[in-house]
Amino acid sequence: MGRKSDHTAERTCIVTRQTRPREELLRFVRAPDGMVVFDLKGELPGRGAWVMPSREALAEAVKRNAFARAFKAASKAPADLPQQVERQLAEAALATLSLARRAGEAVAGFEKVREWLRKGEAGVLIEAADGAADGRERIMRLAHAVAPDIPLVETLDSAELGLAFGRERVIHAAMKPGGLAREFLRLADKLRGLRSDAVRQRGPSPAWKTERNGQ
Repeated sequence: MGRKSDHTAERTCIVTRQTRPREELLRFVRAPDGMVVFDLKGELPGRGAWVMPSREALAEAVKRNAFARAFKAASKAPADLPQQVERQLAEAALATLSLARRAGEAVAGFEKVREWLRKGEAGVLIEAADGAADGRERIMRLAHAVAPDIPLVETLDSAELGLAFGRERVIHAAMKPGGLAREFLRLADKLRGLRSDAVRQRGPSPAWKTERNGQ
């Protein structure tokens, strides 16, 4: 059999010992001074330590000094590592969404999102975590009718989404399919694990895809 590509290679979480494709895990490296550094893009040189995208798993990694064992060297992980990782993931996701907006590959607002859904132009549906239930239900009913497999992201709040679109608040947004959408989904999926308590539990029907099942 052929060798697995770097993108499909699997890694084991240093806390849970679960094995997953590397794209689904958080990668950390050890800096020369021993500090543990989050490798947002998964490209930093050196031995990597992998952790499930979970606030609980990250907190356990810090508490147990699991990074030192993984790197086989004295390592220092900041106590607020989960918060740092969450912030970096959110900033990267919003930067990707903002880039898509400037490229004409993302829109915001109920009417524009509804139009994209009806025309089949939407590849990702984004709903603010703090959006009103009635507006969400109307958009989601339409999406379920015309694009039941569209990935749904509801990890970011309206103020955060507003930053990506240069507005005070954004409740409804959508992205066209493509590389930016795939990158946004990758980041949003990991961010979801860090914000599990903030994500709405009431969601779409099982036919819908979540971030992890994205394009």
